[in-house]
Amino acid sequence: MQDLINLLHTTHCSLVVESQGEVRTYCKKGVRDLVWLLDNEPGRLVGARIADKVVGKASAGLLVQGGVREVYAQVMSRLAVPLLEQAGIPFSYATLVDRIVIPEGDMRCPLEQIVAPAQTPQEVEQLLREHFAEMQRNNNKPNT
Repeated sequence: MQDLINLLHTTHCSLVVESQGEVRTYCKKGVRDLVWLLDNEPGRLVGARIADKVVGKASAGLLVQGGVREVYAQVMSRLAVPLLEQAGIPFSYATLVDRIVIPEGDMRCPLEQIVAPAQTPQEVEQLLREHFAEMQRNNNKPNT
């Protein structure tokens, strides 16, 4: 895992995935890369080792859904821990926080708010997908 952590620290990316002997880096904000992987390359997450800059409840739910086998987070939310523990996924972190906050202030991450009611990884994914679908619908509405 240390090799993935080192790569996470030396690149400007937010996610490092080692799967099937191959290491790839991803650089989008939030959970966008995880959602993309689930939709386009789900096999890359199955049995993968992951190093991520931030793992909140939303990320943890998607990682469990993807079938990863180990997770490291530079910053991990306490809300992520139960999902990883219940799935039996070993995890480690540099910093454990009560909640993920957005860099611009003291507000809780919007994704953590969206998935707050979820009790299972399946519910996390469902709430996120509903949120993203609603955002897409709103972005496609004509301006009046």
